[in-house]
Amino acid sequence: MSTHYFDDVQVGERFTSAPYTLDRESIIAFAQQFDVQAFHLEHAAANESVFGGLAASGWHTAAVAMRLFTTGPLQFVGGAVGLGVDELRWPVAVRAGDSVRLETEILGARPSQSKPTHGILRIRNVLTNQNGEVVLSYSANAMVQRRPNGTA
Repeated sequence: MSTHYFDDVQVGERFTSAPYTLDRESIIAFAQQFDVQAFHLEHAAANESVFGGLAASGWHTAAVAMRLFTTGPLQFVGGAVGLGVDELRWPVAVRAGDSVRLETEILGARPSQSKPTHGILRIRNVLTNQNGEVVLSYSANAMVQRRPNGTA
């Protein structure tokens, strides 16, 4: 997997991750530690909830999206420092057995004013399940390294 600098990506480019499948055990384990609402932990409570069955926490879904962003085709030299997230949405619940995939689109790019060795990217991340349904979406700003002077 190659790594990218700020200068290597263009506005309008899209990058798609490999799929990632969630299972019942990981949904419950995440909820036990980070989102202890009963509909993420227990089948009986989940069946009686608005979800009508066990559903992953939205924060678990967001963590999976982050994993796919940082391990997918758009890896940056030195990583990508998050500067903020806007319009975070979870329109469809993620269930055990769902296989999700992340698409990242470059919406904007500008050099950093305070750190000349870095640039700021505006991205849109959309996570979809195996049926093509959007399960998470958000826009974000990320700071990434620029290519050092004189290198190609």
